[in-house]
Amino acid sequence: MIKEIVLATKNRHKNEEIKSILKDLDIKIIPMTSFPDYPATIEDGATLEENAAKKAREAAEFFKKWAIADDSGLEVDYLNGSPGIYSARYAGRNCSYDDNNKKLLAELKNVPEEKRTANFRTVIAVASPDGRLFLADGKIFGTIKRHTVGIDGFGYDPVFYVPEYGKTFAELSCEIKNSLSHRAEALQKVKKIIKNLSNLQLSF
Repeated sequence: MIKEIVLATKNRHKNEEIKSILKDLDIKIIPMTSFPDYPATIEDGATLEENAAKKAREAAEFFKKWAIADDSGLEVDYLNGSPGIYSARYAGRNCSYDDNNKKLLAELKNVPEEKRTANFRTVIAVASPDGRLFLADGKIFGTIKRHTVGIDGFGYDPVFYVPEYGKTFAELSCEIKNSLSHRAEALQKVKKIIKNLSNLQLSF
């Protein structure tokens, strides 16, 4: 039976979001924040898939447990898919969320509304200590605002506008965001993967 799984991210916001979405699974989710000395994975992949897989595999091998890891990116059409895999460090190494948003808004300063389309994309990897790997993805489309709006969320949430709700991610409640976001879509697929593995009585 599935008993526990390591959540391979030290991002506090991602930890909270992922644990909330997976809370109905009858397994113990062990956050990476419980292991401050665990070395950070060098994210040198060319795609979200490669980075997510590397993080999950390294954690699974290190802890000898199953692990899940995500890699997410904001892909802006006008910028040919940037910042993409560099979303977290778009404004430079050790930059803040605010730094990234300021850089993005500056680059889109004179871009008209119809060309400010974008999507958030997430890839989540589920890895076993013996090398098995499963991938799930999710995507949501929107546009980029001309200024930050809202105080909730994290990352690019204050500038990512969801037309269906007439709000940015940072204006939506956690419940709504966690029902429609790119990460939520990917995690629903992860739930199915984990349940299928449990049904096959594979040990974690």
